[in-house]
Amino acid sequence: MSTNLGTAAGKGSAASLSDGGVRVRVRLTPKSSRDEIGGEDHLSDGSAVLLARVRAVPENGAANAALEALLAKVTGVAKTRVSVVSGATSRIKIVDIEGEQRSILDSLHLTAE
Repeated sequence: MSTNLGTAAGKGSAASLSDGGVRVRVRLTPKSSRDEIGGEDHLSDGSAVLLARVRAVPENGAANAALEALLAKVTGVAKTRVSVVSGATSRIKIVDIEGEQRSILDSLHLTAE
């Protein structure tokens, strides 16, 4: 259960603490030239997101799977501990990452509300 579900991760931060991990609001760009995490940004409504790019195409869940694999690699957790929980067909996604909260936040260069 997330401690801040107002906009999934709040307006001020792309991340919020959840039971056993971190919930991150991500803006995903598929069909990119490379897989990468681009840092935190703010949408036009002021809400914070973590920018991510993946080479995979947005078909049959390939881009979501690539995002999960990328976040697992960057945070050092198993792929099975990363899951897209909302926004499967949207560019804006909510992703749960299970593991040690401080380590996850540090690896993504984020703070949590």
